[in-house]
This record gives sequence, structure tokens and C-alpha cells, in this order.
Amino acid sequence: MGFLQMEIIYNFYDNYLKGFTFPSLDVVDIIEMAIIAFAIYEIIVWVKNTRAWMLVKGIIFLLAFSIIAMILQMDVILWIFKNAINVGIIAIVIVFQPELRSALEQIGRKKLFFNMISFDDQDNISRLSEESINSLVKASFEMGRTKTGALIVIENEIQLKDIERSGIRIDGEISSQLLVNTFEHNTPLHDGAVLIRNNRILAATCYLPLSDNMELSKELGTRHRAAVGISEVSDSFTIIVSEETGVVSFAYNGSITRDLNPETLKNHMQRVVGRTSRSKKGVFRNRKEKEVQDEYEEEDDD
Repeated sequence: MGFLQMEIIYNFYDNYLKGFTFPSLDVVDIIEMAIIAFAIYEIIVWVKNTRAWMLVKGIIFLLAFSIIAMILQMDVILWIFKNAINVGIIAIVIVFQPELRSALEQIGRKKLFFNMISFDDQDNISRLSEESINSLVKASFEMGRTKTGALIVIENEIQLKDIERSGIRIDGEISSQLLVNTFEHNTPLHDGAVLIRNNRILAATCYLPLSDNMELSKELGTRHRAAVGISEVSDSFTIIVSEETGVVSFAYNGSITRDLNPETLKNHMQRVVGRTSRSKKGVFRNRKEKEVQDEYEEEDDD
């Protein structure tokens, strides 16, 4: 019996392993493998965090069923699988169009190369001044005390032209009085969001996309889900005032931070949309802004 086993091992070596040599690797091959591994990892993480994970489970089940059909030679079932593949791929693209769009937008927001070098000659005109930040903080907590619901979107580097078009144009200077009056109950402009750009209140009654994130607390209503939704598709900073509790929160980078005090909100605004978070010439990205972005990405991962 031992001799027979040795003969099997020898034949396997002679037929399959003899003359086998490992392929040579150079630097390009290693870089290529690293890129492929990173891409596969990102795809797995994306699939796990979206509705596509249920789709993957279904595909695995169908593959297992097709293997059983091949073993049992179920020709009719195999014919159906074969002819349904092309239609199935098109159906997947249609059903999961929002997830695919979100994934492409996230890739565009990463800006792997432009994080270090920027070719835009932008200055501080698009950042909020200290006066504007103070007015926003004051208005937010004044509305919180009276439980006046509010949704204030502060545009960052990604312009929100589609959001602007959905609202009513105001184009007024930022002031706590104007903001409080805008969100006052039973006024024409109180419903929807206010959009802020270049230290001005650009538009009101703007419509925002709702987040599909199933991990958000069930306590959060439409206003909070809209704030998270716009932060998922842009780099905007959104202030939310709860109409039920008066609690002030903010949404940024797909996550929400709740139960703020004035000092905390002001600090976050200065770090994300304040003038100190970008260098004047815009040639090299400010180190402080990069640290803030990394901090929020780590919080989102947690």
C-alpha cells in the first residue's frame, strides 16, 4: 500500500510539478498586484455596506444551484441560466443604479492625487468668514431654544448647482436674524434647506437627497436623513436643528454628529469650512484641512 502511494505521488510530480518554475517578478508586477488587491478590497467594502450585499448572496445561491444542475445534468435549467445572464446583468445595473452612482461619486471625491497638489487658483473667497460662522452658530442655537426646525447646507469645494436650482433664490448676506426669520413656522420659506455659498445665503426651500443608510438611528427624521444624504454625495457641511427636541447637529462626510454646544459647532465649522482651512494660493493643500478630512474618514469607518 505504501509503494502504491509513493507511485501516485511520483506520477503527480512527474506530470504536473516537474519543470515548474515560479514566474519572475519585477517592480511593475508588484505594483499591479497591489492595485488589484486594493481595488478588490474597496469593492468588497462597498458591497458589504450597500444593498448590493444581498445581491451577492443571491448570486452565490444561484451559482451553487447551477453547479448542482450541471452535476445532475438538468439541461432545461442550464439553458434558462445561460439565456438569462445577459438580461440579468442589465437588470442589475438598472436596480442598483443609485449604489453604482454613489460609488463613482465617492471615487471622484477621494482625489487621490489632487489632495497633495491642486491646479486651481482658488482663494479664501469660497470660505466662511469668522463673522459668518458666528452668525450661523448664533442662529442655530436661537432656533434650537424655540424648537424651530432648520436645515443649513454650507457648500464646500463641490458646487451644488442642482440643489440651488431646486430652491428659491435669496442671495443675501448671512445674518442670524435672516436665518431665524427664514425658518420661522408658517412662513413661505421655512420648508426645505438653505444653501450657503461665498458667505451669502444663496437659496432657500432647497430639496436634498435622502440617505439610504440603514445604520442611521431610527430616531432621526427626514430632516436629518436629508442632511446625511447631501453629505454622502458632496463635501458640504450641513447644520440641523431638530424641531422636536431643539438639539443642534451637523452632517459631514456621510456621518452625523449630534447634541452639540455652540463652542463645539463653531470649532468644527472653522476646521472644515472656515478660511483657515485652505491656503491662499491653493497650490498645496493645507495640512490642517487634510488632518480634518482624515479625522472624519476615520470616524466614518468606525
